[in-house]
Amino acid sequence: MISFHCAAVLFDLDGVLVDSTQSVERQWRAWAREHGIDGDTVMAIGHGVRSREIIKMVAPHLDPEVEARKLEAREGADQDGVSVMPGALELLRSIPEECWCVVTSGTRHLATARLLLAGIPVPRIMVAAEDVSKGKPHPEPYLKGAELIGARPIDCLVIEDAPAGIQSAHAGAMKAVALTSTYPDTALTEADAIIRSLDQIRVMVEGARKIRLEIASSGGC
Repeated sequence: MISFHCAAVLFDLDGVLVDSTQSVERQWRAWAREHGIDGDTVMAIGHGVRSREIIKMVAPHLDPEVEARKLEAREGADQDGVSVMPGALELLRSIPEECWCVVTSGTRHLATARLLLAGIPVPRIMVAAEDVSKGKPHPEPYLKGAELIGARPIDCLVIEDAPAGIQSAHAGAMKAVALTSTYPDTALTEADAIIRSLDQIRVMVEGARKIRLEIASSGGC
């Protein structure tokens, strides 16, 4: 059992609260085929990073903003297989509303659509792709989340599913718990704890902005 004390919990969205992996992979692989790009290469870097950054890396000759908008429209329309992650609703209900937020590499429009589709309440605070100048693994997204929620970065705990998100959290002086929904344990060893399901997390509210999370860990360092 591992315990973390924090003032706020910052959640990544896709692969943490919402299972959208099938939709994401379908649309990115279709996009890659259309542009003669290897789909495996795209998917190797395609989780937890803003679309525009991925496009810049694999197709620098294309307009990243234009292509990102096309992909967003496709992903928003592709709802097949999109669902709430096991344990997500129960976990969110156990945390005071003012003590959690979402920090996603997707756009606000796409994030809101996925939250509503999964039956998850749209949080009071959400940091999306258009809210920052630099995406994960840069610390700006999580630092922005801490600022908006009114907590010191060191007092925030991040729950992520991708190496880029873990790096972003650590660069912002935050602890990170990794969920093995998208990557295997071996790719998430930088996390402070590794879990296979959100059901492994128990929340105790100890006072105003005082939360203890007890985690039955599957590994970590």
